[in-house]
Amino acid sequence: MTPQRVTLITLGVADLDRAKAFYGELGWTPTSETDGVVFYQINGMVLGFFGLGPLAKDQGRADAKLGTGAMTLAQNFENEAKVDSAFAAALAAGATALKPPEKVFWGGYSGYYSDPDGHVWEVAHNPFWPLNADGSLTLPSE
Repeated sequence: MTPQRVTLITLGVADLDRAKAFYGELGWTPTSETDGVVFYQINGMVLGFFGLGPLAKDQGRADAKLGTGAMTLAQNFENEAKVDSAFAAALAAGATALKPPEKVFWGGYSGYYSDPDGHVWEVAHNPFWPLNADGSLTLPSE
């Protein structure tokens, strides 16, 4: 088994119903829901949402104040127009604009928004990283 893998990312949320509604507006459909946790199947891995308090307790740190914004989740798109469309859809669903999409120093095009719980998403087009037919990304070999 390869050590370089992620199978599940779980994000803490203040309001699970609000998170489900936001991501539902973006076209996401839950794959599984169980007692305060919702899971979405995404390109070979799973993204989950779990209440902040229950997540801290599950981590063995019941009194921890979990934060957001120290990492970025990203979606790459085939072109700049699709980046703009994804950014606009996120704002229409209730996201907060952090940086509108623009040409960036590394030769691509990207912008950032935060979801209603403060989780930061980048939407980007990287002309050096072609996407697979299913939208997944395999880095080109050097």
